Amino acid sequence: MDALPISENNNLPFKSRNPGIMHACGHDVHTSILLGVAKVFSELKDSIKGNIKFVFQPAEENNPTGGARYMIEDGVLENPKVDAAMALHVWDIPLGQIALRIGTMMAKSDRLYITINGKSAHASQPQKGADAIVAAAQIITALQSVVSRNVDPMESAVITIGTINGGSRYNVLSDKVMLEGTVRIFDDAVADLIPQRVKAIVNGIAIAMGCEADVNYVKGYDMTINDKVLAKEAIETFKELLGSDNILIPDTPASGGEDFSEFAKRVPSVYYWLGMKSEINKDNAILHNPNLIIDERVIEYGIESLATVAIDYLEK
Repeated sequence: MDALPISENNNLPFKSRNPGIMHACGHDVHTSILLGVAKVFSELKDSIKGNIKFVFQPAEENNPTGGARYMIEDGVLENPKVDAAMALHVWDIPLGQIALRIGTMMAKSDRLYITINGKSAHASQPQKGADAIVAAAQIITALQSVVSRNVDPMESAVITIGTINGGSRYNVLSDKVMLEGTVRIFDDAVADLIPQRVKAIVNGIAIAMGCEADVNYVKGYDMTINDKVLAKEAIETFKELLGSDNILIPDTPASGGEDFSEFAKRVPSVYYWLGMKSEINKDNAILHNPNLIIDERVIEYGIESLATVAIDYLEK
């Protein structure tokens, strides 16, 4: 369920047996938690005041499509109609704590693909070619000015180039470089601004360097927004369950992206972070990391919190 192309560094008995692939984001834990919740409710089914669907949704890591959109197209929110949705994700906060905020919880997450086409020549005679690598280097640097010089200082955004591929030999000017990156946004106005500025910078620099560029800006997951009423009720439920000191209200949303936003756009929803960090994994509780270790006691907290908040919702 949603592994990542990362080679696991741990020597745990359940270490990934597939070279280059591991559960580095906790989706195996999320699956275990929801199976536990299903077991709890199967024992309480005669007393449940309503219907509950258990959604095992794959491909959250597959931005810009994700799995939520396809499950919704297949009718997961119908027959019976879903009135509210709730989800959790393990997070690097202390074990036994929950983080939840009203409104925007996660960023809008877009994908960026840039191809720079130049002209090959001997490296000793660069004047006869157009160096796509030099153009790419200037583009990568200049893209950082979009956030620092075009976005309101009171707002925030992220532009990161994650891969760069180009060149064939040390003494040959590269005629093609491909860049891939991500953009994270927390405001609709910024979402309209950034694609325009990215394309203007990339094309302007490419032309100035004697190259051509192609920019494919792909809009991905929307912002994950917690319903105000449902989030307030969930916070009260979690405070009663775990104590007020163990419920964190972050000042700002996280810059991660989440296709649970597809559910949140359609029905009132709550998405919260579940603490997984303890003395067992204090140095290795980092998601998307080859050394990730999750304290398995988080499964109990996940089952209890998700089952309780669902029951409280149905009781109201």
